[in-house]
Amino acid sequence: MPIDKTFDHAALEQPMYARWERSGAFRSGRRPNARPFTLMMPPPNVTGSLHIGHALNHTLQDIIARFERMRGRDVLWQPGKDHAGIATQLVVERQLAEQQSSRQKLGREAFLQKVWEWKQVSGDTITNQLRRLGVSCDWSRERFTMDTAEDGQMSRAVLKTFVRLYKEGLIYRDTRLVNWDPRLQTSVSDLEVENIELDGHLWHITYPVEGSDLTITVATTRPETMLGDTAVAVHPEDERYQHLVGQKVRLPLTGRLIPIIADEYSDPEKGSGAVKITPAHDFNDFEVGRRHGLEAIAILDKAGKVCAPAPQTYVGLDRFEARKRIVEDLQNIGLLEKIEKVRHAVPHDEKTKTVVIEPFLTEQWYLNAAKLAGPAMAAVRAGQTRFVPDNWEKTYFRWMENIQPWCISRQLWWGHQIPAWYGPDGMVFVEETPEAAEAAALSHYGKPEPLTRDPDVLDTWFSSGLWPFSTLGWPDETPEVARYYPGDVLVTMFDIIFFWVAR
Repeated sequence: MPIDKTFDHAALEQPMYARWERSGAFRSGRRPNARPFTLMMPPPNVTGSLHIGHALNHTLQDIIARFERMRGRDVLWQPGKDHAGIATQLVVERQLAEQQSSRQKLGREAFLQKVWEWKQVSGDTITNQLRRLGVSCDWSRERFTMDTAEDGQMSRAVLKTFVRLYKEGLIYRDTRLVNWDPRLQTSVSDLEVENIELDGHLWHITYPVEGSDLTITVATTRPETMLGDTAVAVHPEDERYQHLVGQKVRLPLTGRLIPIIADEYSDPEKGSGAVKITPAHDFNDFEVGRRHGLEAIAILDKAGKVCAPAPQTYVGLDRFEARKRIVEDLQNIGLLEKIEKVRHAVPHDEKTKTVVIEPFLTEQWYLNAAKLAGPAMAAVRAGQTRFVPDNWEKTYFRWMENIQPWCISRQLWWGHQIPAWYGPDGMVFVEETPEAAEAAALSHYGKPEPLTRDPDVLDTWFSSGLWPFSTLGWPDETPEVARYYPGDVLVTMFDIIFFWVAR
């Protein structure tokens, strides 16, 4: 028999894979008396197509799945895809922009239809890529984090989890500073922000002390935020300023009087040793403001434009245009002491690296992550959960021991809408269905009242964190949950240890 000079992979690989699928070789449950082995595929995002990193990761998973089948185990390798809230919405918004359209022009329902159409295109591409790789996952169980099939079971899992955590006091509303994307006008998580080193400037600004000829100098890389200053802080042990603590300075360009306070946040070794405090626009300043009971004055809106109560001359300006105008005005009135060139880290959106992220004061939904981190850390310390290689435990513990409240709400349209309804007086009713919310409102008010649903959606990691059991049918008590949960192995890149593995 003659041997072909070239290897025709298409002629061999696709028919071979089709035979594997027809035979049911990849299906779980074929060995009901064997010990189960569960491998949860980290669901790829429906943002386009897979890259070489996915190929490596799925190859490693495939090796494990095939090896355990050869050992006689009942293997479930659970496939599926993630809706990837902000990332997928961004892809579709870019497509609309190329067509001179936008989600605002389309409206929520029409825009979501566009996203579902994109999900089908991207999802099919990803499935075809994985099949071309020859992965041996159980395709009969393929799931999507926003599946609407089977009585909306995947969505029911998300809603039930949210409601349960809310009623246990672990989910709550709070007004705090968040990372804010002015382009998408939504909050983003700390881990979705990338600090990029850029050349910039450090502006030294003179603040006159009220009732004297004295002045105090502060330095900032963001002079536009000075419009929202509510204090100047000095270190309590800095002898240069001890006599000024308790006095007030007149804030340039606004005329407001703000206090000079003593706080250890100020570093006597940096710059003049005095720092401007803007609680509404800086994370450290927000904490200083809480300690001293300072007002938080927001002078930027959701689009990153200056807003009232800033002086009218700046209202409506983009933050960077306002920066130029403010620097010019400070120079004109002789209160700009000097300008230094500096290299500093500027927060950008992790996806496109083109939008400067702004600290923004807003009310959001939060999860008490510290409360849930305790058992997760205990499981690793007890050896119930192991990292391979084990040096990644250090990264895990560093993240978990310094965990902050998790902002789980996003001002997006693509995602699981938060199951909260508001009454006419602002009373919130958190329930799994509109009918349950209406019943709760009737019980509270004693009569029917109109309710408005919270328009925000959940952070995509909230739903993907439920993947190991939501894909098995939870919250229903299914045989799959009893047999295949908890799982045996997660194969991931280090970058989602905190995003996904820990959660």
